[in-house]
Amino acid sequence: MITPKNIFQHELIGLPVKIVNSTHDGFIGIEGKVVDETKNTIKIEQEDETEKVVPKGVATFHFNLPEGIIVEIDGNIIIARPEDRIKKKFRKYW
Repeated sequence: MITPKNIFQHELIGLPVKIVNSTHDGFIGIEGKVVDETKNTIKIEQEDETEKVVPKGVATFHFNLPEGIIVEIDGNIIIARPEDRIKKKFRKYW
């Protein structure tokens, strides 16, 4: 079960996401569902079925968990290949 404390070790693909802050103003407000993830980027499918690729390092994300909880994550923390991030031990983020 995905929780705010273990979100780093879970797959992000399929989660609803919104970009709430970014060093690039064009990324702020993008929201949709995560459809792909690489080491440095997250691909978001918006409601109009367009896809946006957002660099992780420049954005702050709000992920909506299945229970309705919203988790804010700085993109710099999740820069890693998904398969490596899942294995990685994170210091206490909270």
